[in-house]
Amino acid sequence: MNRTSRRNVLIGAIATTGAILSGKLIPERKVDSQPSSTLEMPKTILGKTGIEVPIFGLGGAGKTPLSNVGKEKESVEIIETAFEWGIRYFDTASSYGPSESYLGKVLPRYRQEIFLASKTAARDRDGAWHDLEQSLKRLDTNYLDLWQFHHVSLLEELERIFGKNGAILALQEAQEQKIVKFSGITGHHEPDAIVAGLNRYPFDTTLIAINAADIHHPRPFSTGVLPVAKKLNVGVIGMKIPAYGRIFQPGVLKGMGQAMGYVLSLDRVHCCIIATESVEQLKSNIEVARAFQSLSPQQLREIEQLTANAWEDNTFFRQWT
Repeated sequence: MNRTSRRNVLIGAIATTGAILSGKLIPERKVDSQPSSTLEMPKTILGKTGIEVPIFGLGGAGKTPLSNVGKEKESVEIIETAFEWGIRYFDTASSYGPSESYLGKVLPRYRQEIFLASKTAARDRDGAWHDLEQSLKRLDTNYLDLWQFHHVSLLEELERIFGKNGAILALQEAQEQKIVKFSGITGHHEPDAIVAGLNRYPFDTTLIAINAADIHHPRPFSTGVLPVAKKLNVGVIGMKIPAYGRIFQPGVLKGMGQAMGYVLSLDRVHCCIIATESVEQLKSNIEVARAFQSLSPQQLREIEQLTANAWEDNTFFRQWT
């Protein structure tokens, strides 16, 4: 079957997307296993998407069960718990090992109640279409709420994406066929590449690496990307919040309350995603998100002072391309 035929099959399989596309997620259902806190997780409107999502979502990457082969049982338990405890934003990518397949074993029955995001690292049209088709198959769904160009690190990559037979064509075709609702661009290397992408194309969201140490980097995402995103009403999702746990080393931050609180208090950051190593860790992070209250400018400065001497160790991912 050629690519056009496969796309036609996908088009014919598109189902009514219900409440998720009406601009508001279906209210959380009552479950048996509830957090110790009675607080409901705060929600936010994700920029120009108009979609209301909780401020905390589940990431599908990292050295966690969701991205490791042979961890299906642990992953299914994590995903089920995430949904039961109020998470509605689920992030993955075609390159995250078995992550999409694990999510596909749980999320289809909750499909109209969640916001499902995946990514392609392909820069050409055919490669991006291949990734999208595989993502849909593994996730056992016929549409994505958000499809993103993955880890755009350099300006040269944008030229490939927007060039002849570039990946932008696949995105536009997928949106025309209603296989993809919203578009995004992600990055953890150069803020300039993300800014250039946002100025070049009307992306709905950007997923950027940003934590309490970012401000000390010579080229911060916080001061580079956030003002542009605000001007363009782009939804901003934060990642690398705990820097794989390094930000909790002695003498830096005391815990996730400071790490998550800092990022979510930055002007224009709407929500964040964090991967998890266990159900217990996930529950703890959800409790932090439920208790979130925006920090004052003084509190933000105090946290920045704590990361001043450890910023290189906590922004190590900025070297990835």
